[in-house]
Amino acid sequence: MSELMQFLLSGITVGAVYALVALGFTIIYNASDVVNFAQGEFVMLGGMITVFAFDAGLPLPLAALLAIIATAAVGVALNKLAIEPARGAPVVSLIIITIGASIFIRGVSQIAFDKQLHRLPSFSGDNPIEIIGATILPQSLWVIAGALAVFFGLWLFFTKTLTGRAVLATANNRIAAQLVGINTGYVMTLSFALSAAIGALAGVLVTPITLTSYDIGISLALKGFAAAMLGGMGNPKGAFVGGLLLGILEAMTAGYISSQYKDAAAFVVILGVLFAMPQGLFGAKSTDRV
Repeated sequence: MSELMQFLLSGITVGAVYALVALGFTIIYNASDVVNFAQGEFVMLGGMITVFAFDAGLPLPLAALLAIIATAAVGVALNKLAIEPARGAPVVSLIIITIGASIFIRGVSQIAFDKQLHRLPSFSGDNPIEIIGATILPQSLWVIAGALAVFFGLWLFFTKTLTGRAVLATANNRIAAQLVGINTGYVMTLSFALSAAIGALAGVLVTPITLTSYDIGISLALKGFAAAMLGGMGNPKGAFVGGLLLGILEAMTAGYISSQYKDAAAFVVILGVLFAMPQGLFGAKSTDRV
């Protein structure tokens, strides 16, 4: 029982990170129908900028805030310099642009920072907490709490604010939103900034546990995409649940089969969803009128 609980806690911790990445995918997909494969690089930037700002002498909270703001600015630049000029291009072309942006950000980060692994100090110490025979690090609780806070914050934003409803209206019908006076360009910029900030927050929270380097974004983007697909692309609740489920699946695979196969879990999930339920767990089935 304690072994199962240990795998479950580890899976929830990792899954919370995947959920944050998947939520970033969801925000941009809802606003623009674009799958942003640079989302993993936002996580990397959040961790790396915080590490170097902290090493330069800034207090950790200030370094984290700086990293989130700087990464949000990168998200806005991606939208203004790459996505907006290609507006009207096929969706596949926009996806390729985000892949190119991911490679570019990774290359610049390699030059600006370095190729080494980096770690931040834990926010609440390193003494493990025992839960039903298993142990969990205090930093893992920060990661889980951060994912929950972002999820509920987004729910409040989309359901209780005019700006959030404008984002939903743009997602539902961009042309109709423009006709009723919604500034869809602003909505797009806000969506990229919000998505990048959430990714950076994930990087700040998880770096004390998993370390960070310039090339961690690739795997995070793939696993965040798998989580979003599992839950239903475009559905925030699905992104959150899909991330947790993927993290638990990885942990169980590593614990009961082999750690060599845990990374394959994401690809199995993508293939399984595409074949069995393309709409995901919470995605709405689409119908076409003829």
